[in-house]
Amino acid sequence: MLNKNKKETELITFIMDHKESFYRFAYSYVRNQEDALDIVQDSIHKALRKQHQLKDTAMMKSWFYRIVATTSLDFLRKKKRWYVADDDSLEVLASSSVDTYKNLDLEQAMNQLPPSYKTIVILRFFEDLKLEEIASVLDENINTVKTKLYKALKILRIEMK
Repeated sequence: MLNKNKKETELITFIMDHKESFYRFAYSYVRNQEDALDIVQDSIHKALRKQHQLKDTAMMKSWFYRIVATTSLDFLRKKKRWYVADDDSLEVLASSSVDTYKNLDLEQAMNQLPPSYKTIVILRFFEDLKLEEIASVLDENINTVKTKLYKALKILRIEMK
């Protein structure tokens, strides 16, 4: 019981310390403030319910990002639509943290990427996850992640020109 309470406390502390990153990650999928907040809230609920599945707390970051990614994709499947961000939403997101999209051309180029490529780019460059962590989050082979990242960067270079 004590171990469970300790894990739960660690999980809550971790989530609170990184809540803005999780919000930005969810927002990158749905492009809507309220939906992104709902996704993060649902992800927290799922994580607390499934904390027994987290065997190694060193993997908490990739474990929780996977929950947020899965919850975001589930949300999109239910809604069957992608959101286009309005100026007010972009302004609020931009004022929330340093790691937001400052370059509108980059944002437009990012929106041209297939969702799986976009997720990898966001996790690698905006959320600063290592390739191994991204592979764990997406439940993919690390070589697949490397290939998709390479292709995504190639597409971005073309789009940015």
